[in-house]
Amino acid sequence: MNFYADSSEWKYLMRHALDWDSIIPLYYPTFPTPEGFNNKEELLGFFEELLTQTGDWTANAVKNRAKILDHEGPGKIENFCMIPNEHLEAFYNEAKSLEFFGLSMDPRYGGLGVPVSISMLAIEQIGRACPSSFTQIGFFTSIADMIERFCTDDIKEKYIPMILKAEISGSMCLTEPGAGSDLGSLRTSAEKTTDGTYLLNGSKIFITNAGGGLALVLAKIKGAPEGLDGISLFFAKEWLEDEQGNKIKNYKIVKNEDKMGLHGSFTCEVLYENTKATLVGEEHKGLALMFHLMNEARVAVGLQSLGGIEACLSAVRKYAGEREQFGKQLLDLPLYKRNLESWETQRDAFRALMVDTVSHFDISQKLDLKKRHHGELTKEETILYKKSMKVIRRRTPLVKFYGSELFTNLSTKAIQALGGYGFMREYDVERLHRDSFAPLLYEGTSQIQSLMALKDLIKYIMKKPSSFFLSTLGNSPFVSLTGDASEYQKSFMKTQFEFKRNLIGLLIHCLKPSSIDKIFKLESWQDPKGIDELMSYAESITWALSYIETLRVLAQHASKDEARGELFRRYDRLVAPQFAAIFTEWKL
Repeated sequence: MNFYADSSEWKYLMRHALDWDSIIPLYYPTFPTPEGFNNKEELLGFFEELLTQTGDWTANAVKNRAKILDHEGPGKIENFCMIPNEHLEAFYNEAKSLEFFGLSMDPRYGGLGVPVSISMLAIEQIGRACPSSFTQIGFFTSIADMIERFCTDDIKEKYIPMILKAEISGSMCLTEPGAGSDLGSLRTSAEKTTDGTYLLNGSKIFITNAGGGLALVLAKIKGAPEGLDGISLFFAKEWLEDEQGNKIKNYKIVKNEDKMGLHGSFTCEVLYENTKATLVGEEHKGLALMFHLMNEARVAVGLQSLGGIEACLSAVRKYAGEREQFGKQLLDLPLYKRNLESWETQRDAFRALMVDTVSHFDISQKLDLKKRHHGELTKEETILYKKSMKVIRRRTPLVKFYGSELFTNLSTKAIQALGGYGFMREYDVERLHRDSFAPLLYEGTSQIQSLMALKDLIKYIMKKPSSFFLSTLGNSPFVSLTGDASEYQKSFMKTQFEFKRNLIGLLIHCLKPSSIDKIFKLESWQDPKGIDELMSYAESITWALSYIETLRVLAQHASKDEARGELFRRYDRLVAPQFAAIFTEWKL
């Protein structure tokens, strides 16, 4: 089996759903490239070879190890150290031999320098094979990226090559007892020393891969402002050396949590006792830097959820093709067939949304890196950067919310589809269902994502409130469309129009402006009771936004390729009653 070569859908999306005309020039400005590629087609062929290699590895070695990791765990905590077992070490060694850790890293550090899109499609394959392994491997690539963007040259030169060789990895350390989503209340302290370094004191919980060797830690310097404005970011090494060259533990890994799922990954408590660390960026400006990693992680959770969804529905289709009931194959039973088609429509639609999001993410990441390290962007690059960032800002909470909710829902359906067998540990869907709850929680719960999406939506509306409200006046949602608009674009615009009109009704209901002209004024949005009531609808608003964004992407695909029209139509029919239910709720 091969997760890439055996999937016509992935091969289509890789070729046609990623914006290669924008992405390739950012990585390969001229042909032939230093690697010897003469044109776009040769590059795409090379990318497909990479994905075929990773598709074979993940579909076989990684997938076959998933059940063992779930049963035996990732290793142990001993003498305040995280010690991976032979199964997790085998995973790391295989990834190293495939140069997986350096797929999208700069060649100067030993990476292959391919587009971020390719590394993200490859890591999605790991999510399908083993969600626990996905969680572990993410703290090689993401920490290397953070170091490249924000740390000093000496840290980059020393540690990025080590990460790519699987000699060391890292963790992002945010959560504390009593300070989960409320980062402003964290208590880990930092005190500056005479040599310019800082001493950290405090503890963190629920830290993935905490004992990988490196840590990015959020803490407050003594005397810092209260709340989010007082948070700084620090880089700490797990081990230091004294003057004699002896290794000294710099922070302690206290325990590995006993979790409901993701048994094959380390989730640890960390203790800092005068832990020596260096400041990353400026004092009190750490949260903005960590948000870069958090937003990257949220897009990654969307990919992890997609991988889990694919694994669940692949198991269902395999089972249904082998099982007979009432003298018929399961796929010949009308209700079973319709249910599976509905689930697969949701999977295929979300997959299209994720790939389109990855495309914009790749562009924004590459241009952000260039802007940080090589000065100003060109006029064309600035336009492209602003466009991609706008999409990523809108999509990040949606793909995290939608993907994780869909994963848990469809893993539940997969268990039911297998009947009693789905309840047995012999079959993968039981494990996948337990694993599915983690994406709902880490990197911000679904409720946090909903509030973020609502906040962004309100900010967007308030930039030009009159334009937003006036856009829904009249009867035709097609005013801005040309005669060349496809049936898919028209259908999408009609749905978007209905969403806007119903959203305006909800805003008026919650905020209760005294007159229509006050809708266009910021002060009419400041009533605390009205805002609180609006926040109570955040989840249903986010569901609607998720459907809208997915339909937007499917309409774009279908407008370019008629063969994609059926997926748009299936998904449009599927979410129509969901919109109706949401709009009914808003009118209560």
